[in-house]
Amino acid sequence: MREQELLLYRDFEDDQLLYDMAFLMTNYEDEYYNAEDLRALFYQCMHQLLELAGNFGFYGNLWHCYLANILVNCENSYSKGCEIRGAIQGSINDAALHDIVIFKEFYDYDFKPMMDTLKVPEFALIQTYEASSEESKVYNRRICARICELAEHFCENRTPQEMKDTLTEFYKEYGVGKFGLHKSFRVAHEESGEGSRVQVNPILNIAHVKLDDLVGYEIPKQKLIENTEAFVSGRKANNCLLFGDAGTGKSSCIKAIANAYYDRGLRVIEIYKHQFQDLNDVIAQIKNRNYKFIIYMDDLSFEDFEIEYKYLKAVIEGGLEKKPENVLIYATSNRRHLIKESYGDRPEIREDMHTGDTVQEKLSLVSRFGVTIYFGAPTPKEFQNIVLKLAEREGIDMPEEELLLEANKWELAHGGLSGRTAQQFIDYLLGRAL
Repeated sequence: MREQELLLYRDFEDDQLLYDMAFLMTNYEDEYYNAEDLRALFYQCMHQLLELAGNFGFYGNLWHCYLANILVNCENSYSKGCEIRGAIQGSINDAALHDIVIFKEFYDYDFKPMMDTLKVPEFALIQTYEASSEESKVYNRRICARICELAEHFCENRTPQEMKDTLTEFYKEYGVGKFGLHKSFRVAHEESGEGSRVQVNPILNIAHVKLDDLVGYEIPKQKLIENTEAFVSGRKANNCLLFGDAGTGKSSCIKAIANAYYDRGLRVIEIYKHQFQDLNDVIAQIKNRNYKFIIYMDDLSFEDFEIEYKYLKAVIEGGLEKKPENVLIYATSNRRHLIKESYGDRPEIREDMHTGDTVQEKLSLVSRFGVTIYFGAPTPKEFQNIVLKLAEREGIDMPEEELLLEANKWELAHGGLSGRTAQQFIDYLLGRAL
């Protein structure tokens, strides 16, 4: 069967469906096989395509969407070479074209004779499927639309070479696999027959925060932008620590950066303190990709008894293996020095001849962040300005004097002066209005 002749595009998810469909294409008229068994297999394939439509959000010709999804997600030497960079040179192009010839045959296959022979007219539903309005369990709507549009573009390609060129352009614009299609990721352990394995999984719905949405903090935002801009442009950039008061927009800035630079190949991987021992495994999975990765650590701090920071120190700088050029560490924290310090650490108080070593050990982590950016609590005037701009953005119609009076009451009872408190106040007003 033709699918067994594939050179590069192998070992993808849901591959059994392709094998079953290829089997039907080859044998649906063969009297050796029981017609009812073939008919049942055809219905089983339809069931799988409908399930994929529900999980992925596909619409239109589901068979075409399934094939496009395979090509978009299969990470091999050709697809990874083309991501971000576009067309590449060498004999690998001949191997890729060999496979696209086979996929073109699958793509252009006329199911009408099979539908008539096996008496399965319901397959017409698969060819003109209307998607439901529910959210996809695998892709967000943006990604689903791109794959369905690619499936439609393949219909316009008359030759395998044209289909290959269309696919290569897709790799250049959007990338390949999970790292190409998604903006942000988190780390998890997945059990397999070989034991526990570190997996980098996509976050399907990241908050659509923009840097302009964050009122104030123009100087901190500009420092973060400059460092990130240098990184995605291939210039030297530093690991970055955003520290300061709670609710001042540190985490929102990271989300905004992920949204702003996604189209330029930036990806963000969120990792928690208890996962620092997995950092080397995570970096091994991303170091040879053509994307730029920020490993993001939110609300980072350590107590005296916690030693996870030692893993982080080794990864950032100090281990034998050099940190890859396409990886940076961004962290947010309410603490400037990350690790809890006590008065006992001071040499004039603690009678320890090596007190200086103790202090240096605790400060050595923060020194590995080349850029530190401070986010301080707003002054009362700045807080009022944030409230006014958020109210204007949300279309809240309230006299300014009354609005600010209510905002001051709110912040006194709900956490003090911060951008987060201002946003919570505006949300309260919006909810009360509704």
